[in-house]
Amino acid sequence: MIEPNPKADLLRYLQEARDAMVWKLDGLSEYDIRRPLTPTGTNLLGLVKHVAGVELAYFGDTFGRPFFGEEPPFWWYTEEPEPNSDMWATADESRDQIVGLYRQAWEHSGATIATMTLDAIGHVPWWPEKRREVTLHHILVRVISDTQRHAGHADILRELIDGSVGYSPGKDAMASGDQAWWERHRSRLERVAREVNG
Repeated sequence: MIEPNPKADLLRYLQEARDAMVWKLDGLSEYDIRRPLTPTGTNLLGLVKHVAGVELAYFGDTFGRPFFGEEPPFWWYTEEPEPNSDMWATADESRDQIVGLYRQAWEHSGATIATMTLDAIGHVPWWPEKRREVTLHHILVRVISDTQRHAGHADILRELIDGSVGYSPGKDAMASGDQAWWERHRSRLERVAREVNG
């Protein structure tokens, strides 16, 4: 018989998304992990920095366990940062620092999750007063959703950079086909889109 363990289930899906985010940086140059690939500047290292901050805020500040203490970084929500400052890395912020911060966030989040029940109450300081009270369960679902969403962004960015696809090394979940097959497939989709458009 399988015993239900909701917390373990939630943590598994969160960790899968975390691992995907970090893996998307592997083997790329400093330029490629930082370069903006959308009109709004979305970039791989910035996505990792953002999800690190999301975890530290939601599993830290929300439950009375601030990570940064009295000297948060310039991009932290309490510092009145410039817009989007958590979505890109400055020249002084290295890949190792940001990935290291993300891994520290996992540990900090893990301690919060391990010591609290799913119905434990926290307060999100940056939300409107009437909505600030939340449960750990709510925050876990919210952070999983946010991290998975950004892992999807990272999938697309990585494919644009060097054609790499997949959820993790060896797990691409893609139809089998060589480059010629994919080119024919893409051409077919383009043709259909043009036909429908008239």
